Amino acid sequence: MIKASFEIIQPANGQSFLFRKFDRSAFEAPYHFHPEYELTYIIEGTGKRYAGSHMGDFSAGDLVLLGPNLPHCWKLEQEKDSQTNASAIVVQFDGAFLGDDFFNKNEMQLIRKLFQKSGCGICFKSATQAVVDKNLEALSKEKNNFRMLMGLLEILQKLALSNDYILLDQNRSVAERTPAEQERINPVYAYLVENFRSQVSLEAAAGIANMTTNAFCKYFKKITRKTFMETIIEYRLNYATQQLVQTDKPVSDISYESGFGDVSHFYKMFKQKMHISPLNYRKKFMRDLEDEAIIGVA
Repeated sequence: MIKASFEIIQPANGQSFLFRKFDRSAFEAPYHFHPEYELTYIIEGTGKRYAGSHMGDFSAGDLVLLGPNLPHCWKLEQEKDSQTNASAIVVQFDGAFLGDDFFNKNEMQLIRKLFQKSGCGICFKSATQAVVDKNLEALSKEKNNFRMLMGLLEILQKLALSNDYILLDQNRSVAERTPAEQERINPVYAYLVENFRSQVSLEAAAGIANMTTNAFCKYFKKITRKTFMETIIEYRLNYATQQLVQTDKPVSDISYESGFGDVSHFYKMFKQKMHISPLNYRKKFMRDLEDEAIIGVA
């Protein structure tokens, strides 16, 4: 059974934090968590990003700061050719990597607030991405440990000054759990991440949490503020929406590939959430793209 794996992070070469540049291997990591903060910048690649209970699209330029023990992973689009380029820069550091009290200093108050928000996962938008990606690229070429450290602090300060972001797991439904609760709920989310497009079993999820199905349903609703089935449907609809606007596949194919065994049920769930049919959603998206293109030319 797939579980949210715990990752052990060990900086090398005497550094106090870990800076790595990955190729496609970064996107093969399972749904995992660690006590360190993580800043991830996507250089190339498109697919789905998972952070806590959040699921969303990512593409080149995606810039996300994750707080400690927030389970996460980035999955490339499965339909893309296996040789498609994909790469990312990942920076990981302990909250006390400069000493227990360093970020409690008055000069660090903005970064301290940034760390507090990162428990939800923070996705920075285009304006901030454009500024920070140059710093990250420069950092990837830097050989001097002191300059690397100063470069990281400069990046964190720029992120702390930005208002150009969205919070991912806004309910903090995963990040604010106790260690014991995280140990129980993280493997359930890992199971959903890996299986929502196929068969998902309530019994299997309850077994992962080591609970009866009735107890699990009550527990899951309490901890996530959604029922188990609502969460599954949300994951499937999110994936289907991406496929509607990024591919020309028939709606029936998208329905089955998203995990819905019945097309009529897919239509019903989609209209319930989006207030429009899947086909009309696709048409509206294409019209909006054409309108934007006309405005851009004008």
